Amino acid sequence: MGEDGPEARPEDGEGPVRDVWLSPFAIDVHTVTNTQFTAFVTSTGYTTTSEILGWSFVFEGHVHPLAGLHALPSRPQDVPWWVPVGGASWRTPQGPGSDIAALGDHPVVHVSWYDAIAYSEWAGRRLPSESEWEYSARGGLSRQRYPWGPDLTPHGVHRCNIWHGEFPTRDDAEDGFSGTAPAQWYEPNSYGLFQTVGNVWEWCNDWFDPAWHRSASPSTRTDPQGPTSGALKSMRGGSHLCHDSYCNRYRVSARTGNTPDSATSHTGFRTAGPADASARTADA
Repeated sequence: MGEDGPEARPEDGEGPVRDVWLSPFAIDVHTVTNTQFTAFVTSTGYTTTSEILGWSFVFEGHVHPLAGLHALPSRPQDVPWWVPVGGASWRTPQGPGSDIAALGDHPVVHVSWYDAIAYSEWAGRRLPSESEWEYSARGGLSRQRYPWGPDLTPHGVHRCNIWHGEFPTRDDAEDGFSGTAPAQWYEPNSYGLFQTVGNVWEWCNDWFDPAWHRSASPSTRTDPQGPTSGALKSMRGGSHLCHDSYCNRYRVSARTGNTPDSATSHTGFRTAGPADASARTADA
């Protein structure tokens, strides 16, 4: 687990490269889709964090034309391409005027860590630990940058949904998508998991800490669960907005964190469970 190479980000705590022992577990073959999340909300009446707050962050190039009227005045200074849009939520991922009618098989987005936990509990599942996520994403390969090997586009074939062009002003969509792709697109890794890098960031259960795992101990090397507290929750995999010039985190070792109440148009999740649980499908 981990990476110490030239592309690794020490400030994120990608390293050191280390052996980690995990108990058997099961994990979803793809991220939770809009269809699956709709079933959860229909069954429970659940209201997401974004719906309670009345707004969520939408990437500026994806804001629906009608939603521009609902943009709130303040953008984050360090990432000004994120627009806080009133009325944006998992139901209206590009803001008012958009919907998910044609996106049933796409990952649900605008979900906070709390929303992911609520869905997981309803489904009798849980969020994966970071270690479980990385083990699964690697697909049985050792010390490789991507779930399929060392090259981003082997033999010229796109294997994930990331940004192509000049970020943040021009996305050439060379991989076929500007925005999210269906959750079961491109070729899966050797474990049968789809899109563990690119498409959407995926919430994990752990608190995020760049330094917690640097020292070897039973808690950091055997079924690691992360720190007992913190300010940020871990996220893995990168998204369709990741680009080499800014956020090269579409690698299996890459990691970041966000506050558990945060939600954006490029954040989703997949769930995990006991080893005897069957893998979930788009119809589950």
